Amino acid sequence: MKCVLDPGHKRWDNGLLRNVQRKQTEMRTTMKQYNMGIEATLEIIGGKWKALIICLLMTGVKRTGELRRGISGISEKVLIQQLRELKRDGLVERKVYEQMPPRVEYRLTEYGVTANRIVEVMCQWGTDNIRMRQRRGEEIELAEAD
Repeated sequence: MKCVLDPGHKRWDNGLLRNVQRKQTEMRTTMKQYNMGIEATLEIIGGKWKALIICLLMTGVKRTGELRRGISGISEKVLIQQLRELKRDGLVERKVYEQMPPRVEYRLTEYGVTANRIVEVMCQWGTDNIRMRQRRGEEIELAEAD
């Protein structure tokens, strides 16, 4: 498409102006907006599994099987999906070794390590919550105390 500004009419030829305006409108309507910072945090590490994955990776490099064994109740399909999302968001790095059988390792990126503080606070809050509920008489236990 040839783009020529018509100096007499101050308009773009070939409909380029309409395309530019449409793109600007799309950008305004598709721009993600958060009301609070915690929304962005929960979008990345929220849900049932991601904080647990980050918690396990805080101790170092893990293979897929190690992660699956460390998280009771997670299927391999869901684990892989969550790891892909964490990788997409820049928190996890995936390294594939070309060998037989194939070996894949996961580790936190430098950016992913910054989530440790959040996960540690969540772990402490959860432990404190369990203790409070036990004092109230609820039959609940923490399988592995910190």
